[in-house]
Amino acid sequence: MSDQNAYQHFATFYDVLMSDAPYDLWVEFLKRKTLQYGITGGRLLDVGCGTGTLALMLSATGYQVTGVDLSEEMLAVALDKALQEDVNVHFIQQDMRHLDLGETFEVVTAFCDVMNYLENESDVMSSLQSVYHHLAPGGLFLFDVHSVYKMDCLFRNHSFSYAGEDLAYIWDVFEGAFPHSVEHEISFFVEESPGLYRRFDECHRQRTFPVEFYKSRLEQTGFTVLSVEGDFKEGRPAEDAERLFFTAVKAT
Repeated sequence: MSDQNAYQHFATFYDVLMSDAPYDLWVEFLKRKTLQYGITGGRLLDVGCGTGTLALMLSATGYQVTGVDLSEEMLAVALDKALQEDVNVHFIQQDMRHLDLGETFEVVTAFCDVMNYLENESDVMSSLQSVYHHLAPGGLFLFDVHSVYKMDCLFRNHSFSYAGEDLAYIWDVFEGAFPHSVEHEISFFVEESPGLYRRFDECHRQRTFPVEFYKSRLEQTGFTVLSVEGDFKEGRPAEDAERLFFTAVKAT
């Protein structure tokens, strides 16, 4: 799993880089699934909450939200945003593989690639067990992952770049050490004074697994898999779906 220090500088720029992220669609996915399975309000745990953007939006839907993340820097940004927006979200620094929160939740979410930062099967199982123990009976676990297709065919050996007025980056993606994995090498250039830029370099590793792997591990943990969808669309995911959405329930 990626070291928490990997986000030391990334946290500062994360919201700029994620400005086009489909947060509204994640919220709509949650609303659709909780309505479909009869969950209305209660406590929600947002695993891998990052800088808190989605956690604050989920709070606005009526849930009592707790956000957990491994990165102290990301949580500092999240707490500052919650204070500025006067939103009551509880942020805690914990490892998703070893959650110890002392309470259960009606809904647990792990959106925006959170599960893809687990690099081996043991970490996936530990995280699923950790989530299971923090769900109330009948509670939903909603998460998404990059598909194998996206990881193997779209990500690898691609470069992305951005140039703003005071921030630029070069983002290179290479094949990782594990099957269906990649390494993101990111160089940020931040303007500190007119014409003077400071460079920060970071590396982030992601891995995914086939759909059947996630389904079997969910079932081994004790979940019932209710649905697997693709790209925010209802129904069976297309073969070229880039993001897969899992809905699982803890038996009553």
